Amino acid sequence: MKAVVQRVSQARVEVDSPAGAPEVVGRIGAGLLVLVCAMPTDTQATADKLLDKLLKLRVFANAQGKLDHALPNIDGQGRVGGLLLVSQFTLSADTKKGNRPSFAGSAPPEQARALFDYLVAQARRIHPDVATGRFATEMQVHLVNSGPITIPLDID
Repeated sequence: MKAVVQRVSQARVEVDSPAGAPEVVGRIGAGLLVLVCAMPTDTQATADKLLDKLLKLRVFANAQGKLDHALPNIDGQGRVGGLLLVSQFTLSADTKKGNRPSFAGSAPPEQARALFDYLVAQARRIHPDVATGRFATEMQVHLVNSGPITIPLDID
């Protein structure tokens, strides 16, 4: 799985609603916004590895400013950070030829949905503050990147 992790002070995902006004489908305060792309060789074990990495990734500062805290305890005093998971197949973009990216390297939609749904279910089982975007939907992702800290992950 490919992922881009952004440490945020807040983030939300909106989609168009039938009424015309944007609908917020996922929102977190301080935590991690994670854009996720499933690849054809990915399995549930790959999703488990990604989730384990996300929950242990030390990108929150301690009192000395050193990145020492992870999502379950972002301030060292028990404050839990939010986890906003957003499916984004465009992370598989191949731009080597021409000017139009190819997304042929991403998992087929059925596999991608199953793996994303599994990742979300596992995250919700383990972590108390999980939100998501909406799979295969045009979304507007709003975030305040804290730091800024943005980390690409490639999980095999």
